[in-house]
Amino acid sequence: MHTEKLVSTFVEYFEERGHHRIVGSTLLPPPGDPVLFTTSGMHPLTPYLEGRPHPLGRRLVNVQRCLRTTDLEEIGDATHLTVFEMLGTWSLGDYEGPLSLGWGYGLLTEALGIDPGLLHATVYAGDSQCEQDTPSLRLWQDRGVPVELTVEDNWWSNGAVGPCGPDSEIFLWNGDGPPRSTPTQDDRWVEVWNHVMMRHRRLDDGSLVPLPQRNVDTGLGLERLAALLQGKSSVFESDLFEPWRRLVPPLWHLDEPSLRLVFDHLRSAVVVLGDGVRPANTGRGYVVRRLVRRVLTALWRQDPSYGLADLPDDLVRHTLDHFRQDLQPADVHQVLLDEERRFGLLMERGRQVLARPRFRGRLTEDDLHYLHDTHGLPRDLVTSLRQD
Repeated sequence: MHTEKLVSTFVEYFEERGHHRIVGSTLLPPPGDPVLFTTSGMHPLTPYLEGRPHPLGRRLVNVQRCLRTTDLEEIGDATHLTVFEMLGTWSLGDYEGPLSLGWGYGLLTEALGIDPGLLHATVYAGDSQCEQDTPSLRLWQDRGVPVELTVEDNWWSNGAVGPCGPDSEIFLWNGDGPPRSTPTQDDRWVEVWNHVMMRHRRLDDGSLVPLPQRNVDTGLGLERLAALLQGKSSVFESDLFEPWRRLVPPLWHLDEPSLRLVFDHLRSAVVVLGDGVRPANTGRGYVVRRLVRRVLTALWRQDPSYGLADLPDDLVRHTLDHFRQDLQPADVHQVLLDEERRFGLLMERGRQVLARPRFRGRLTEDDLHYLHDTHGLPRDLVTSLRQD
């Protein structure tokens, strides 16, 4: 099943069950949200989860693009992406968790044709503040799906304070042979869908109070599920990355981990640029700058002659079209080339500074702070230059 078909199947399934599709927002969070980028589908809906009536009603479905900088160091494995899309459903004080989980089970096994024997669920076991999620446990037991009870792994929160609640996660077996073990014991169980029973708010003192309404908030990673349904061993082998697989390796001869990093970071940078962010030394602009510089570091480590001028227009257009962004490929190329020039100058200056006798030995934290504050050399760049 191609990704576009997966999206339409998901949305139509929940529209048939009374959900109204809302237009997914950009990567930029709503005013007042302290995060740099939208990191989950629920971010734009926070006011409605806390009780404000939504103009489209109490049952919603959407496709939301997200960015997580916390996963940057994970890029290169089989499942993580910096920019990704989250399929989501919401009950804003309407139905409860078991109905949501039952629909999730139906979508996976009936609409998408997944063998029920390849599924495993996890459920909140309960602690001193919140009781065990027995309704979810019974739902899975009734459907014959094995369940693992956990505490920390099945509690979802949006930071130290704010909306939170127990969740039930659905995993799909991605190993050879019949399923074995449990999700916390075997990483061949891949998490595909999280259903959060968002009923609480955590206060500054750590205590829990009820939200004005009992919500359900679900999130399903599109690229991860698409790769699994297509029988691929990683998200980078799914149809979404087919143009990258076809066009990039002939240009830049890189090992597989470096290829994946280049695919992810360039694609993510294009999406961030398409949402109106421009490179800078702080905030959102620093994220896109860091993405581009990590790409250039990977390219130049292999061959100093590699450069972003070779990036095919087709790849930029493919990404902008997929995320329905209006920016022109030529504008993206200009920003990328300007960043390449700046980074090249910074690298040269960095080599000259690090050649000084003071920095030839082991660098201290004071050295790293000095290099950053005085010469504009961030820690990861210094580390990269020392490895040259």
